[in-house]
Amino acid sequence: MSLALEVDTGGLLLRRHRRTLPGGFVGATRLPRGRRAVYGEDVAHLALVPAAYVALLRGREVLLQQRQATGYMDGHWSFSAAGHVERGESVEMAAVREAEEELGIVLRLVDLEPICTVHRRQTDRDRGQRVDFFFATRAWTGEPRVNEPDRSGGLRWSSLDDLPAPLVPVDAIALEMLRTGDHRAIATIGF
Repeated sequence: MSLALEVDTGGLLLRRHRRTLPGGFVGATRLPRGRRAVYGEDVAHLALVPAAYVALLRGREVLLQQRQATGYMDGHWSFSAAGHVERGESVEMAAVREAEEELGIVLRLVDLEPICTVHRRQTDRDRGQRVDFFFATRAWTGEPRVNEPDRSGGLRWSSLDDLPAPLVPVDAIALEMLRTGDHRAIATIGF
């Protein structure tokens, strides 16, 4: 079975073919003027929430932040800076902004190294999905500090080979990729 999605008002139709195509490529064809693509399932209610994460690296150490009073995984260790991408903002700009807001440091876009992207399903929301973009950097200006003390249990430099517990599960995936150097473009959770 093919999945048809209308991408633009010009009627570009994307089809994902049942057979495996090299590299997972998708075929595209034009629809006749005035004809709309039909969804196999109503997807308008799906929410895809993007977030950016930044790991500060110092040799084989990573700066982690303990979550506190956030309502999500409080008491768990996570990337030292993370947050939702705001409207009109690129994921890289969100990473830079979050590092400044949460840690009081300045990052340059050219110093962000992509680690991976994780697409995951929210278990506490009806069909809610997230896409998390993980970055690492070894260069920044300023001394990292807790800028949001009401939402943080503190900062901690930890060896990638001896991380504290508990870790936020999605963060643990990216931290393992940092530890091993085996960066995957995309990982999925909950599907």
